[in-house]
Amino acid sequence: MNSIFKLNLLEHGKLVSRLESIAPSVDEAANVILRCLRGDGCVFFCGNGGSAGDSQHLAAEFTGRFVRERAPMAGLALTTDTSALTAIGNDYGFDEIFARQLAGLAKPGDCIVAISTSGNSSNIVRAVEKATEIGVLTIGLLGRDGGALKDLCDVAVVVPSDITARIQEMHLLIGHSWCEAVDAMTDEQAGLSN
Repeated sequence: MNSIFKLNLLEHGKLVSRLESIAPSVDEAANVILRCLRGDGCVFFCGNGGSAGDSQHLAAEFTGRFVRERAPMAGLALTTDTSALTAIGNDYGFDEIFARQLAGLAKPGDCIVAISTSGNSSNIVRAVEKATEIGVLTIGLLGRDGGALKDLCDVAVVVPSDITARIQEMHLLIGHSWCEAVDAMTDEQAGLSN
């Protein structure tokens, strides 16, 4: 077990050292999120499997808090309503589970963080297509080469790795950076400084 952990640490460290190259897209996505929230928009999150867990985690950081005490921000994970997921999946197919929710909930000025380690998840692709139709800004939090979502999203943040676990670890690091930016924005709005 010790050697597995050491190997994972080595892989993690190597990938972290390469992430500076994606800093401009991470910052651009943060600016999209901040503009959305300043305009009283909602940040939607969606993903499958581990990325569904990340969606819920990040949405909770928005509506709860990250580090600083602040007003709640509008963040919603489209992965959490089992009645909606099963009804839409049953009636319209699994590819529509997020797109249909967006059609009912989202408005221009909102944004969506679409999380996919492959960039090719068909239900995430449909969500981004629907968001674009509505006028919702789209951020792809992706891995590998970005897949189909890389060119569909307004901002694509692509973690340069083929290892799903490492991609997900970096997705959380990036998501936490966005949460920190939201904390800083609310401090700025309140005229606070640390």
